[in-house]
Amino acid sequence: MRTAEISRTTKETDINIRLNLDGNGMTDIKTGVGFFDHMLTALAVHAGFDLTVHVMGDLEVDCHHTIEDTGIVLGQVFLKAIGDKIGINRYGSAFIPMDESLGFCCLDISARPFLVFDALFESYKIGDYETQMTEEFFRAFAFNGGITLHAKIEYGSNDHHKCEALYKALAHALKQAIKVNSDTLLSTKGVL
Repeated sequence: MRTAEISRTTKETDINIRLNLDGNGMTDIKTGVGFFDHMLTALAVHAGFDLTVHVMGDLEVDCHHTIEDTGIVLGQVFLKAIGDKIGINRYGSAFIPMDESLGFCCLDISARPFLVFDALFESYKIGDYETQMTEEFFRAFAFNGGITLHAKIEYGSNDHHKCEALYKALAHALKQAIKVNSDTLLSTKGVL
């Protein structure tokens, strides 16, 4: 099984994440930011990951460090769990509708991290979750997971729906990309 666990403690956050890429969508998520917990749960359930995320962050400041640092550690755990990448599809993409909103993600588990993020939010916050942190989470996850990631809101008016569409699109793209279909590395170079 492709599993990994990482703990990381800084002056701003104390994070423990456990990930099983070949799970059943079982989650135990506690970050202190309710909407972010909801998004991480959606990510795990839709990707089919078993995911434990326990975070103690400096929420008295704001949610920035908690969300960004969670993205950093989740990316590191993902990179560790995916291993040598032998046989994986490597690429994945998904359009996800959430009522009036449509989100899109396309990615390559390439070891060449990059983020293109195209989403505008009308609200500053959804609960205690700052909408601008969506891009920060996606960047932290992609750069620490070795993933080239493109994420876009095609259209929509409800920020909850737009945000959730992006997290679920990421989940379905990851689910495709990590699927093992052969015993060779999908690269003309022979390395990733």
